[in-house]
Amino acid sequence: MTKKEIVKAISEEIGMTQLKTKEIVQKTFDAIVATLIEEKRIELRNFGVFEVKKRAARKARNPRTGDKVFVPEKYVVTFKPGKEMEEKVRQLEEAAAKAALGAEATVETEVEPEVEPKIETPTRKLPSTKLPTTVDFTTT
Repeated sequence: MTKKEIVKAISEEIGMTQLKTKEIVQKTFDAIVATLIEEKRIELRNFGVFEVKKRAARKARNPRTGDKVFVPEKYVVTFKPGKEMEEKVRQLEEAAAKAALGAEATVETEVEPEVEPKIETPTRKLPSTKLPTTVDFTTT
């Protein structure tokens, strides 16, 4: 979901213009960012906690070249969901698990005639060898 979709959903629900709703949503995001910069933490009850943490400098490896590289320390924003959000996500997981079990239970179990299994022999691709298209047998 994008910010535009959030604005549209909120404006339709509360009966406010999308322009005014967009302004409110943007001011909310700006306030969150400003608080993170000033106080390094913002707690939104029943939603979660945003926090600025310092990630220490470390040595890493470039996955392409394998060379060791130095990664300097930096600040990152972390988010820890609140209890209410975690509970709703857990309910979503449980509903998905029940749906999966229900789908398995509703599948009709027809007895299919026994079919002899087809045995496939593995095929191996050989590396291509480039041969000259013309061969000169004359000696000079």
